[in-house]
This record gives sequence, structure tokens and C-alpha cells, in this order.
Amino acid sequence: MAPTAFARTTDTQSRPRRLARLALGGILTTAGIGHMTFQRKEFQAQVPDFVPLSPDATVLASGVAEIGLGLALVALPEHRRTTGAAAAAFFVAVFPGNIHQYRSKIDAFGLDTDRKRFVRLFGQPALVALALAARG
Repeated sequence: MAPTAFARTTDTQSRPRRLARLALGGILTTAGIGHMTFQRKEFQAQVPDFVPLSPDATVLASGVAEIGLGLALVALPEHRRTTGAAAAAFFVAVFPGNIHQYRSKIDAFGLDTDRKRFVRLFGQPALVALALAARG
């Protein structure tokens, strides 16, 4: 059988960690596309005032970063330690946006109550943990 583009001769990850890596790659890629298209305004509303770039530039830059990280997690398993660590750092870096959404009572992504926005804050550490688990 001829090797495919998705052959993982260097991918020695356990099945659960591989699934975590691939799922996270898909999540990041999808979110990055959302940043640049249909969810752009909602993401702009989350950008805290202290960020030196305009909200639109911030959202576009973070969208590019998410797409890059997502594709790297999926397509470059031999670099999973680096990309997993970078994804975890990215999730930490954007956490102030989630806090800003909560504290400023910004309705976006269906988070239209304080309770929903508060519960979402716990999703970010879960994403950091998933990114670290995806490292292998």
C-alpha cells in the first residue's frame, strides 16, 4: 500500500492523545475561520481596551494564529510538543478576553447571562489542559 499524506510513521502518540490533538486542531481551525468571517463582530466585542491593536486587527491576527496552530496540530504530528505548548500559551494569552466579556456583560456566542459567561471561564483552563495533553 502506498503511503498517504496522513501516514504517521513518526506519530507514536497513544490513541486518546492523538484524538485530543486532532480534535483540538479542528477546534482551533474552525474558531480561526470564525474569527475571520461569520463570528468576527462577536470576537471583536471581547477584545479588552488595553490591547494595543484595534479590535479588528486583534481578531484577524488571533484568527490567523488559530488556523496556523490548528493545521499544525493536525498535519505536523512530529511537532506536537511545540504546537501543543504554543496552543496552551495561546489559550492563556486570550483568556483576558473571556474575563472582559464576563466583567463587561457582553452578550456574544449565546453567552447572554452572567452565569453562562462565568461558566465559560472554566472552559479556557480545560482547553489549556487539552492542548498540553495533545502534546503526548
